[in-house]
Amino acid sequence: MLTAVHKRLLCVCALALCAGVPARAQTLPSDPVVFGNGRVTLGGDVSWSIAPEDTGFFNYTDYEHSTLRMVRLALIASVKADDHLALLAEVRSENGEHPEPYGLYLRIRPWTGRAFDIQVGRVPPTFGAFARRTYAADNPLIGYPLAYQYLTSIHADALPRTTDELLRMRGRGWLSNFSIGNPAPDRGVPLVSAFRWDTGVQLHAESNLIEATGSFTTGTISNPRFSDDNGGRQIAGRVVLRPLVGLIVGGSAARGPFVSRTALRAALGEAGAGDDAFTQTAWGSDVEYSRDYYLLRLETVVSTWTLPLVSATAGQLPLRAVGTSAEGRYKFRPGLYGAARVDHLGFSDIATALTRESWEAPVTRVAVGGGYSIQRNLLLKLEFQHNTREGGRVQRLNLGAAQVVFWF
Repeated sequence: MLTAVHKRLLCVCALALCAGVPARAQTLPSDPVVFGNGRVTLGGDVSWSIAPEDTGFFNYTDYEHSTLRMVRLALIASVKADDHLALLAEVRSENGEHPEPYGLYLRIRPWTGRAFDIQVGRVPPTFGAFARRTYAADNPLIGYPLAYQYLTSIHADALPRTTDELLRMRGRGWLSNFSIGNPAPDRGVPLVSAFRWDTGVQLHAESNLIEATGSFTTGTISNPRFSDDNGGRQIAGRVVLRPLVGLIVGGSAARGPFVSRTALRAALGEAGAGDDAFTQTAWGSDVEYSRDYYLLRLETVVSTWTLPLVSATAGQLPLRAVGTSAEGRYKFRPGLYGAARVDHLGFSDIATALTRESWEAPVTRVAVGGGYSIQRNLLLKLEFQHNTREGGRVQRLNLGAAQVVFWF
């Protein structure tokens, strides 16, 4: 059942839609609503995904929702003061919950004749290719690549005392817990979060051949934050090249303190509470090629978390994860396409007194599906997933899903 807040957001979207519908229109509106002499622009999207229950939590996100079982409403606004200054915001509600600001930032363009801007606030992602196309209309399938969605067992505010304790949480990212720091069972973090934006300053410049983005933010790519929890800052950068028509090549890097101040204090005492050596460091590469009726995308993310151990093997514990994704889309005819994605998450090994194994359970997903455009901005998608995991309570799960997406 919809909450009162959810109903109010629906009303806002409905009013915006009505404001943009000409009296003679026979289809849903497809353009943003513009008023105030062109200074205010309102857009939005609505997506509704249905699927059986994900008993293995393969598709759960850092907002504790399944990407295959979600009703998401988003309202996007741009208020332009002049050619140099604009305020941009996005508010989202998921599954009837209280609307939250997904993005809120000030865009400054010092020179109107150059493609350069400074963004301050809760800014768009710098790292990775998929993070910039997370809207349902930009995703050819319903589920997300594992590197951007799948929850590992580790937390920023809780630490394992030993490697054995860490291994006991393999495959439990949706509800893991450790003995140091916050002991409450909670969701872990993905390699890169596609569901939250970080807070800070971002610089962006581009030309026909190259695009560059750099940022200085509060959290890390797996744990973006609005408020600081460890006194550190993340530095991230991304470069994109377009050497040929249809070809896009990108590279990303990020590094920042990951472990919270309270968890470090519990692990190392007051002396270690401000230690910025316990970081997340990530590298990413991506390639996209499109021509005629097909589109191909490849992306790899390598993330390393350095955590302290408080046992006889005390010291820094580097945990590495590698996510690879390959997807393709083919248009059979106008409005109808097929798509597929193959994903894998692999993890580095750690040693115990008796054995040596990966610190997290490797995961593989094969997804096939397609979409049909009822009109340009009204899309129906279907997907079938085959998920396998080398650990956890559920190690194999097939899921089917359907989604309707509308945007303006």
